[in-house]
Amino acid sequence: MNSTPDPSAGSGTDEDLSIYSTQRQRRIRITAWVVIVALILVGGGSTVLAVLLG
Repeated sequence: MNSTPDPSAGSGTDEDLSIYSTQRQRRIRITAWVVIVALILVGGGSTVLAVLLG
């Protein structure tokens, strides 16, 4: 069967759950920054093309 403990089963301590929360927050921040940068690059690129091609 599955040998990894289920964090929602209540067997983990608050410290274990805080590690999951910290890693999750970091992943969310990285994803958000990647999306913001991608939107800026795509928006800026399309603006430049619109100006050049008229």
